Amino acid sequence: MNKTLRGCFLALAGGICWGISGSVGQYLFTVQRMDSRWLVPVRLSCAGICLFLYCLVHERRALFGVWRDKVCRRELIAYGILGVASCQFFYFLTIQLAGAAMGTILQDLGPAFILLAVCARQHRAPRPAEILSLLLALTGVLLLTSHGSPSALTASATALMTGVISGICVAVYNLAPAHVAKQYPMSVMLSWAFLMGGAFFALFFRSWTIPYVPNAAGLAGIACVVVVGNIMAFSLYTAGVNAAGPVRAVLFGFSEPVTAAILTITWFRGSFNLFDLAGFICIFIMLMLTARSTNS
Repeated sequence: MNKTLRGCFLALAGGICWGISGSVGQYLFTVQRMDSRWLVPVRLSCAGICLFLYCLVHERRALFGVWRDKVCRRELIAYGILGVASCQFFYFLTIQLAGAAMGTILQDLGPAFILLAVCARQHRAPRPAEILSLLLALTGVLLLTSHGSPSALTASATALMTGVISGICVAVYNLAPAHVAKQYPMSVMLSWAFLMGGAFFALFFRSWTIPYVPNAAGLAGIACVVVVGNIMAFSLYTAGVNAAGPVRAVLFGFSEPVTAAILTITWFRGSFNLFDLAGFICIFIMLMLTARSTNS
């Protein structure tokens, strides 16, 4: 299989995992009454510990060797704290301030920042196909999250700021590990990213002071967001970025809001209207255009 096309499918699978995790997260927040300040450090730390133990057995030399390279060390810190962990924090904060619809739309500005950064790095203007794909994707997300109702997209200035920051963080974790991703295994990179992010936000939020004890359903939900939403999603998506490049991979990551919308309709018995259908069509066309461009 073509390497770029394989990367697109990996990014697509990663986005699907994020969509599943997001729906489970909605259940944890609305039904289990979890606090995001408690859940985010827990999910990052648990995922980091799992991958760290795996690397101790299979990648011991690389696990600690990554810190000896100055460039890798700098990229790893940026990827872990400014990218992966901060993206999750600002995304959930935007949801708390303005709702899931606005949080999703603002986070999905990330591909625009990636496209601008890649074009600046390559000293070129965006290609027409890239602009069209991005506009189709953003339009699809807008329709899926708002259901055609502008009133669902109201937000304060603070929510707009935190949402845009989450989109910038998406660009950071796509672009930051350019050198370290080529030198060291993905499991090593992700294990340190999750551990650093979990420790940072546990200290920042003082998570141990939040009085919450999950029940059996809550523990199952946590296990799902850790395994599916962190370990599987980031592993698949990062492999997709390495194979297909950040511009193409991030577009296939739009499978996340599509998956979340499907689960909301089927699991949470949400409504489905013509605006939702139009959103699905926009993203489907975008994915077809992007996949076709891999062979050009």
